[in-house]
Amino acid sequence: MQILINQNLNKFLKNNIIISEQMLSSSFGSICKKITLDNNKKYVVKITNKLIDDFDSVYFEGKSLDFLNYRFPDLFPKVFKIKPGLIIIEYIDHNNKKKSNSEKELAIKLANIHLIKNSKFGFIFDSPIGGLRQPNELEDNWVNFFLKKRLNIIFEIINYNNPMPLELNKKIEKIFNKIADIIPNKPKASLIHGDLWEGNILFDDGKLVGLIDPGVHYAHNEMEIAYLKWFNYISENFYNYYSDIIPINKEFFEYSEIYELYYCLLNIHLWSRKYIDNAMFLVNKYC
Repeated sequence: MQILINQNLNKFLKNNIIISEQMLSSSFGSICKKITLDNNKKYVVKITNKLIDDFDSVYFEGKSLDFLNYRFPDLFPKVFKIKPGLIIIEYIDHNNKKKSNSEKELAIKLANIHLIKNSKFGFIFDSPIGGLRQPNELEDNWVNFFLKKRLNIIFEIINYNNPMPLELNKKIEKIFNKIADIIPNKPKASLIHGDLWEGNILFDDGKLVGLIDPGVHYAHNEMEIAYLKWFNYISENFYNYYSDIIPINKEFFEYSEIYELYYCLLNIHLWSRKYIDNAMFLVNKYC
């Protein structure tokens, strides 16, 4: 694969020369670099160096970006090349400086993404998150989709590789059994970014200039808000700004921890076992 990746990169470069490279990240079977060419153009190059369970997360990140950029060209970076194991995208200048109205801008632009609806949950291809495959076979039932294709999958991955404490596992299994009584049964299927945390939200001098690293699919829009809540990234003002466009369910804070649990489990598997304490905190509300 590496030979083919190099060939595709060289085809893109043509006669241009890379004059500088900056490593942006190296994780989950891929490396991400910022390159500057001799014509002063800047790009992000992301390369797969290890498939996780035969899933090319870089390729499907590129597919996600291409879909979103077509609909929101001022928010998602342009994709110049998508090939197996390789994407080349626009580099967005950013300094992560925010202003007093930055949260309002994020709320409005996120709500506008969520306004795009679908008749089913899932997507036309599986989407990535942290290098993992998020199965997206289309489904009518939100509870089944979230339980079987999100929450239970990461729960099983963790316990197959390095089991969590028995007490926590039993409580999570209890939640599985009563989840239909906790989360909304019939929300609308909304387009979501799919991996929206602080590191994937780019500001430059107070202006929201980009959203990166998506794992696009149709889901309950409040799942995305719960992720931002879990990271303590948003304030009460955010909910008000967002609700001006899409009203947040008045019972959101009664079930949001169930959505947060999915992202917490992902962080246990991908980053650190220290999140186990947080998982216990989340489930204790329901068990």
